[in-house]
Amino acid sequence: MKWVYLIAGIVAFFKILLLPNPAPQLSFSIVEAIVQDSGVINAVSGVIFRNRLYDTIFEVIVFTIAIMGAHFLLANDPLPSKIHQFTDPPSQLLARLGATISALVGIELAIRGHLSPGGGFAAGVAGGTAIGLIAMTSSPARMQEVYQRWQAATWEKVAVLVFIVLSVLTLIGFELSQGQLGSLLSGGMIPILNILVAIKVALGAWSVILTFIRYRGLL
Repeated sequence: MKWVYLIAGIVAFFKILLLPNPAPQLSFSIVEAIVQDSGVINAVSGVIFRNRLYDTIFEVIVFTIAIMGAHFLLANDPLPSKIHQFTDPPSQLLARLGATISALVGIELAIRGHLSPGGGFAAGVAGGTAIGLIAMTSSPARMQEVYQRWQAATWEKVAVLVFIVLSVLTLIGFELSQGQLGSLLSGGMIPILNILVAIKVALGAWSVILTFIRYRGLL
C-alpha cells in the first residue's frame, strides 16, 4: 500500500512540474479589476486591505499574540549580568545612519504604500529595523525609558483596536470616497489602514526587541 502512495505522489509531482494548469481565458484583467474596485494603483494593497481584509484582521491579531507570547515566555528567564553593546564609533555611526534611512523608508512606505510597492507591513518592518539598529548602539535602560515615556505599548494597542474597528466597518459596507486614482488621498480607507498597520508593526517590533535585549542580550 505504501508503494501505491509513493507512485501516486511521484506522478502528481511530475504532473505539476511538466503539465501546468492552463491559464483561464478571461475577458478582463484581474489586476485592472482589483485596481478599479479598490481605487489604488498598488493592487497588492487592494487585495490585502479590501479583497482579503478578513484575513488581514487576523494576521494583525496573530502578530499581537506573538508579541504577548514573547513577553510571557521570557518573563521568568534570569536577567543577564551584562549586556554587550556596539561601542566603537564606526559601528555606532553606521547603525544610526542605517536607522535614519530605514525610518525614512518606513514613513514613505506607510504614506505612499497604496501608490507604489510597499504598504503597512513593509513600513512596520522598516520602522522596526530602524529601532533595532538604534537599540544595538544605545543603553537598554535608555531605550526602555523612551519606550515608557512615549507610552508606545498603549499606542500599539490603540492602533490595533482602531484598525479592527475600521476594518469591520469596511467589511459591512461603510466606505470612504475613493478619490482620484493615483493621488495620495485615493483608495478610501486603504491609506488609513496602511498607516495603522505600520504603527502597530513598528511599535510591536520595538517591544519585542527590548524584551529580547533585556533577557538575552545582543549576542
